Amino acid sequence: MRGDVEQGFSLDLDAFRAAYSRFLAPAGDAAPRILLTGHSHQAWPDVARDALAACFDDAARLVDGKWDAAVLPRLSAVGAAILERMGFERGDAIAFGQNTHELVYRLITSLPRRERLRIVTTQGEFHSLRRQLARLAEDGVEIDWVSVEPRHALADRLLAALRPGTSMLAISAVLFESATVVPRLDEIVARAAEIGAVPLVDAYHAFNVVPLAWGSAAPHVFAVAGGYKYAAMGEGICWMRVPRGCELRPVFTGWFADFGSLAGSSGGVAYAPGGARFAGSTFDPSALYRAAAVIEHWDRFGLTVPRLRAISLRQTGRILGLLDAAGRGGDVVSPREPERRGGFVAVRSARAGDVVERLRARRVLVDARRDVLRIGPAPYLTDAEIDQGVAALVEELGR
Repeated sequence: MRGDVEQGFSLDLDAFRAAYSRFLAPAGDAAPRILLTGHSHQAWPDVARDALAACFDDAARLVDGKWDAAVLPRLSAVGAAILERMGFERGDAIAFGQNTHELVYRLITSLPRRERLRIVTTQGEFHSLRRQLARLAEDGVEIDWVSVEPRHALADRLLAALRPGTSMLAISAVLFESATVVPRLDEIVARAAEIGAVPLVDAYHAFNVVPLAWGSAAPHVFAVAGGYKYAAMGEGICWMRVPRGCELRPVFTGWFADFGSLAGSSGGVAYAPGGARFAGSTFDPSALYRAAAVIEHWDRFGLTVPRLRAISLRQTGRILGLLDAAGRGGDVVSPREPERRGGFVAVRSARAGDVVERLRARRVLVDARRDVLRIGPAPYLTDAEIDQGVAALVEELGR
């Protein structure tokens, strides 16, 4: 039993680990692995595998009838649970996509075109947004790339960049390279809305590990996240929370964005209300089945986002302590303060990619972004596994 999460709650770690038998003890593997990849590809619980079979069986039983009988009910239930875990109301609007990029680009194509677009972002955004904005800049969109360093003054620089005439704010809630929780997020988003900019927050590195308090920003914010990382749902399931009353009309649109128009057009391109206006077209529903099963898994073990946060902070704190004890504390680039630290620990190394490969050969899995190693614990790890994994990391850093 692990009783260090919060008063009155303890996680039965043995039972929890047993729910991950396929990932923690994969068939054909003689030596155990230490999965310090909880920030990237978190292990899937066994129920995700069962969900894939259920998706096939529903298709075989219902054929085209699967959409109304099985898929749409899951879509509604999964959307409500996701919104709650993101810190929004369960009845808010939500749009689903295969990845956050398609949702973000649909939002960008809905921005008014009366004048030159101006988008405020940071130099610390994930590759898909950075690449897309860089390409738009080649076509004349003004992109204000706000430096993330020094991090303590990031909020002030973003607020200063948000001047009238800005079309969009596009920033992360947690920076993907350093695990820094962006400070004063609600204030930044509220400022964007005040000047008429569309506020977009990439909450991928916050979902299911860092609770977000939206405050006065809640009525205005578009927030994207997905299932690949801390949600343990796998690929192909991403979403965007859409503010109530949104009337934006994305140019990049699919036929799912207005089923009603199939019966006959009344002129012009119609859009469904709520999140459906950002929908695409036919999708593979198997990811939705996985998502529904994994949400039930979190609920079955009582793992709310605050409880997952408490586990994560204890584990990342343990990693920091081990690095300090080994004389590697100076290489850490993640915040030390718990309230400013996301779900992993980042360590700078000139040959980060080589270290990743050497650790993989030792059955310890981490990843790297440029010259930064990322060490991501997860709730199914034991303290002994964390200790062993960090010890191997320290050895490889010293080579």
